[in-house]
Amino acid sequence: MSWTDERVEILKKMWGEGQSASQIAKELGGVTRNAVIGKVHRLGLSNRAGSAGAKAAAKEKAPKAEAKKPAPAPAAKPQPKTESAAPPPQPKVAGRRAIIPAGQPLPPQPSANEISPEALAKVNEIEKKSKKIGLMELTERTCKWPVGDPATEDFWFCGLPVKAGKPYCEAHVGVAFQPMSSRRDRRR
Repeated sequence: MSWTDERVEILKKMWGEGQSASQIAKELGGVTRNAVIGKVHRLGLSNRAGSAGAKAAAKEKAPKAEAKKPAPAPAAKPQPKTESAAPPPQPKVAGRRAIIPAGQPLPPQPSANEISPEALAKVNEIEKKSKKIGLMELTERTCKWPVGDPATEDFWFCGLPVKAGKPYCEAHVGVAFQPMSSRRDRRR
């Protein structure tokens, strides 16, 4: 099916009258509703949200009793803002966790309490010896453990040799991959 000048004129006329894309497709034949919508967009026809055709169609359908609605009340004048009226912005909450804006320190993570003190001590020692490499220097053989806040200049990756089959060095594997809890073991 091709869009001939005659078919385009019918489309424009029906669209201007407020006909739906489905009704236009049925009238034209051999064309889908989506094809009609696509052609309307390509022709740059209005979306009829405030066009005269849609208003005329709405008036025909509406009973005369509804035509005499009272005029809406005028909008209230906006009040000038005072400095103390607006509270400081709070982090947005998605589910149970707050979304922290970039550059803000993260709150203590719940999993940090489950990490053994020995593993943390080992990580602190290892981070003193780490290579402190940037993102573009990472390879499959370098530890990809991030250190610091990514929004600051003091952010880096460990860079020490990785443990076989893992993305981190031995010390960071001990922190990242915790053994399953005994409760979880019982469920299996």
